[in-house]
Amino acid sequence: MHGRLAGNAVLLQAVARGADALPDNVRVGVCVPSPYLAQAQALLEGSRVAWGVQDVSAYTEGAYTGEVAAPMVVDFGSSLAIVGHSERRAYHRESAELVAVKTQRVLEAGLTPIVCVGETLEERDAGKMEQVVGLQLDEVLAKLSSEEVARLVVAYEPVWAIGTGKSATSQQAQDVHAFLRARLVAKGAPDVALLYGGSVKPENAEELFRQPDIDGGLIGGASLKDQDFLAICKAAGAVSVTQ
Repeated sequence: MHGRLAGNAVLLQAVARGADALPDNVRVGVCVPSPYLAQAQALLEGSRVAWGVQDVSAYTEGAYTGEVAAPMVVDFGSSLAIVGHSERRAYHRESAELVAVKTQRVLEAGLTPIVCVGETLEERDAGKMEQVVGLQLDEVLAKLSSEEVARLVVAYEPVWAIGTGKSATSQQAQDVHAFLRARLVAKGAPDVALLYGGSVKPENAEELFRQPDIDGGLIGGASLKDQDFLAICKAAGAVSVTQ
């Protein structure tokens, strides 16, 4: 929940310019607070940067004051919507079932859902990472066909590494991504993009992106600084050229 019109303009325009220099197979997107969708559309249309929102309603329309429906997001040329971010799960008590329903609404609207999963430090220390993360993903997969699953992006964001300055080691992150990949393969969708989100910085981005099952990043704090965000994008570009 950051941003104001003037600052957004500087940031989005810098990202759009920087994206032009990236290899063709590197995709860049930004998910903005809903009030700024019109601004994102105005500044990014025609650029290589896609845009979307950080959450959507589980409902398409109706008496749900304050909610933002996925079809409303489409009206602004958006192509992306984050669902199930750890902060939504923690602060708004969003269940795995609710996240799955939101994923369905996003797909029905023709958007790409970025489905977030992740465990807390307590859950990891208790040896429950696979149980927790597996349940979060399985709830979504159970409601979708293999064709629908193939349209997802899945982001692993260890809650203990978000905004803490801590980051999973590249091997820790890869282990979870391999676990998630196996779940997706079993559903018939082996090519779903898997993103890592958890204190990704210019200093650790390339090492993370070189892992075989990490296809990119879901960037938090570093996305508020255009130079840091573009440095991470360039790291993805460097990896894509050598792989």
